[in-house]
Amino acid sequence: MARPASVYICQACGATAAKWSGKCDNCGEWNTLTQEALPAPVSGARGSSLPAGRATALTGLKGDEPEPQRIETGIAELDRVAGGGFVPGSGVLIGGDPGIGKSTLLLQAMARLAQKGHRVIYVSGEEAIAQIRLRASRLGVSDQPVLLASETNVSDILATLAEGGAPAVTVIDSVQTLWSPVVEAAPGTVSQLRAGAEALVRFAKQRGSTVLLVGHVTKDGQIAGPKVVEHMVDTVLYFEGDRGHQFRILRAVKNRFGPTDEIGVFEMSDKGLEEVADPSGILMAARDTESAGSAVFAGLEGTRPLLMEIQALVSPSTLATPRRAVVGWDQSRLAMILAVLEARAGISIGANDVYLNVVGGIRIREPAADLAVAAALISSMTGSPLPASAVMFGEVALSGSIRPVSQTAQRLKEAAKLGLDLAVIPAGSDAAAPKGMRLKQIGGVAELTAWAASLSAGNKRTD
Repeated sequence: MARPASVYICQACGATAAKWSGKCDNCGEWNTLTQEALPAPVSGARGSSLPAGRATALTGLKGDEPEPQRIETGIAELDRVAGGGFVPGSGVLIGGDPGIGKSTLLLQAMARLAQKGHRVIYVSGEEAIAQIRLRASRLGVSDQPVLLASETNVSDILATLAEGGAPAVTVIDSVQTLWSPVVEAAPGTVSQLRAGAEALVRFAKQRGSTVLLVGHVTKDGQIAGPKVVEHMVDTVLYFEGDRGHQFRILRAVKNRFGPTDEIGVFEMSDKGLEEVADPSGILMAARDTESAGSAVFAGLEGTRPLLMEIQALVSPSTLATPRRAVVGWDQSRLAMILAVLEARAGISIGANDVYLNVVGGIRIREPAADLAVAAALISSMTGSPLPASAVMFGEVALSGSIRPVSQTAQRLKEAAKLGLDLAVIPAGSDAAAPKGMRLKQIGGVAELTAWAASLSAGNKRTD
């Protein structure tokens, strides 16, 4: 049988298929299969053994290699997420929604590095050099010696980087625009993404340079293209945030040289992105303490404790299927909390519309927010505000029990720093209360409901 000349590759997951179909059998996405030419077969590969190789020297776990000298940008929040700065010879992938500020942040970082005397190159495949210069002028960094190029051919980019000595840091904006002349596929396809990323990461490893690859994201918030691109690089960063809010979150989801789930907080202004040294204080500054349905959650993002306000609104529904709208949290997790409240605490909430919002455009990923969400829902349902000086955290189980979470002491310390004096935490938590703070330990959602009811009764007596 003749060997097929092409194959169909899913642009979402990288799976291959012999013929086209509307839906990818591997990931379930529609209209993602694209025809790409197969590479020429290796001569003598069929039925023949591999060529003889050479033995590789083996070594032990111990060694005297020094700790790699990191390249610090001078932007503390960016260096924090990277693990203390960028490691020479590493590949970093940065993803985010269009217009969220990826190019702005990287141009500011490159200007800081160039000011320190590092040789840095910014290669853009989406913008002309004149557009980059306009952004630099707006950010006030046009005087810094950042080298610019507008190119998408991988071979030309590598030749440019190798000329005049390898740069300390190179930005490729974006990886989806790269194309290699040796790959017979359109730019942005799986084959081109794999070939371009592999060539640039290999250059970084060989020349001791740091390569920052900018990636687009899909409608689900994932970096577009196959996961193999994320496996090739050493660090994967996500730039998150709502374009309607001024705050931006830089989150590390993979880091071979530092902690994962670390975050950096920035604020978008007319001068570009500015660091937020005390995000908890800013997020809590405009909180409405007299409205029902508001709860303060003490989260932990990497090694940083962060206080966030969770708002809930429960209202009677006129629809056959009540609405469930969630911003900044997992919608499936909300459905679980609602089911637990109905089954274990006797709260009839299923026939109501439920809206949940995390203030500031921040997205919460840890289950420790369950207790704060449940308290906000109960508060909105009963119409009784929670104590303005209370902070809460804990994981809700399907049995209705509330389980302790990690790093309790750090969470309590951050809350006490902002003047909160009541902590509602799971029963069995072993952390001691900071000076001036009271602890209210709750073992289950039924006990949480009873506590909220006592608050409601107290408010009515006060009235």
